[in-house]
Amino acid sequence: MADQGLVRETACAIVGKLKSGEVTPLDLLDVLEKRIAEVDDKVNALPTLCFDRARKHAAALMKKPASERGLLAGLPIPIKDLTSVAGVLTTQGSPIYKDNIPAKSDILVEHLENNGGVVYAKSNTPEFGAGANTFNEVFGPTRNPWDTSRSAAGSSGGAAVALATGTAWLAHGSDMGGSLRSPASFCGIVGMRPSIGRIARTIAAAVDRNLGVQGPMARNVEDLALLLDAMSGEHPADPLSLPVLPTSFLSAARSGSKPQRVAYSPDLGITPVDPEVAAVTRKAAQRFAEAGAIVEEAHPDLREAHECFHVLRAFDFALSKAALLRSKRNLLKPEVIWNIEEGLKLTVEQLERAEAQRVAMTARTLEFFDKYDLLLAPATIVPPFPVENRYVAECAGKKFDNYVEWLGIVYAITLVCCPALSLPCGFTASGLPVGLQVVAPPRGEAQLLAGAKVLEDILGMRGATPIDPRAPK
Repeated sequence: MADQGLVRETACAIVGKLKSGEVTPLDLLDVLEKRIAEVDDKVNALPTLCFDRARKHAAALMKKPASERGLLAGLPIPIKDLTSVAGVLTTQGSPIYKDNIPAKSDILVEHLENNGGVVYAKSNTPEFGAGANTFNEVFGPTRNPWDTSRSAAGSSGGAAVALATGTAWLAHGSDMGGSLRSPASFCGIVGMRPSIGRIARTIAAAVDRNLGVQGPMARNVEDLALLLDAMSGEHPADPLSLPVLPTSFLSAARSGSKPQRVAYSPDLGITPVDPEVAAVTRKAAQRFAEAGAIVEEAHPDLREAHECFHVLRAFDFALSKAALLRSKRNLLKPEVIWNIEEGLKLTVEQLERAEAQRVAMTARTLEFFDKYDLLLAPATIVPPFPVENRYVAECAGKKFDNYVEWLGIVYAITLVCCPALSLPCGFTASGLPVGLQVVAPPRGEAQLLAGAKVLEDILGMRGATPIDPRAPK
């Protein structure tokens, strides 16, 4: 009988047990199936399960010597429901695809499986990942386990909640405008947007789309680094993909390498922020001083971020979804229709301006990192909001023009091509998690992970999850 206490162990510890033979991949699948039955009906994180497929894969893996089972050695992983898994319902949160069962997996999934990951579930996402609140017409809303009346954010909301409730040790997600970082912040776990090309994925709509990337989520920095190692690597079918680095990300996280000078900004100069979130993140950032770092208040000049992201995101939606607007408009949610139509209205002059803005902001950010090792800011500008609110309409007295503007603090970092993660850094007075966004220069994942681990050790919040879902107080 598999031990249910295993859900509280770190992913690194579980992989150690897999490699020593103390547990098998089949044991872990039994543990997860029982845990999902206990808690998932309260949060709706993993609406699609594929345990039969997972057990077949695990059994095949167990025929190999332990040393040949890959980095993850048979560790189970859920895949976000935007990403295809062969033979498994993949809806993208849309009624259009409510019966879609792909014949072929995404490159990312094949890569994870080749590295010893075992896929057992699909995690919930908003329709096509649009919007930072995880709900859709196919499966309904995903709820925040710290308070089930609250949002888990999005679009990797199901993945974050699975980690927070112990129905996953590691989870896959993706991020265009904060979709790995915002749910991590709301759910008290770690979510990382890597550099462009760090993780190969199947290309769709355009060869060089790069606003969105795939990435890892975990309960702590070391586990996150382990999954990044298992996800990374080039593939000829993704021409943007980068080769594996000579030093593993896990060893970088464990290196103890400390930043010398870090910058903190409550707002990146572009957004309102809830005063309580600003206070919690500022206090956490200042604790880098305990590691000998100089902490200063500063940020790069990102003033064009809202206009630039609005245009480039709309263009991406037009590229990837215009055909659906033409053929299935009645099945699309209003926000998705709005996104596509905004993209179809764009002129070449608007695109030219937005691309120039992105180039200028990226150059200024690179210059900023000549002085600072890391940039720190809130990962979300508000604490978790009521789940029935489709998005954040206003913050600190400022009303937003559209349903994505509240995400400026994360999408500005997307635009300047930097890797970034959300690290649990404290709680509001009402006990809701707050995430600190930690940003490094492009391709600086190693220094990002090292610095985040140093601060994680200082803050002492490792082990706050998994939790049982909590009803509103």
